[in-house]
Amino acid sequence: MSTLTIPVRVRPGASRTKVGGSYDGPYGPALVVSVTAPPVDGRATEAVIQALAKALGVRPRSLTLKIGATSRDKVFTLSEPSAEVEARLAALRDS
Repeated sequence: MSTLTIPVRVRPGASRTKVGGSYDGPYGPALVVSVTAPPVDGRATEAVIQALAKALGVRPRSLTLKIGATSRDKVFTLSEPSAEVEARLAALRDS
């Protein structure tokens, strides 16, 4: 069973939700995810899961938060990634 590790840099409280761009984070090159949700009671993290799942074309429950529950720098894992999902992730990092 293969998994894909996805480092993410969260920008909570943004004017709109957006997935794209790269950030040199503590866990390696991270995908930037801006969400409108505030960083309170896990709302931003839940919004990131929803936005990331939509951008990658996967179900939200296939993403698992591994590191960074209360941090802007998070690491998610995706179980059983397809080549299409990996290509989408690469394109999002480059945008």
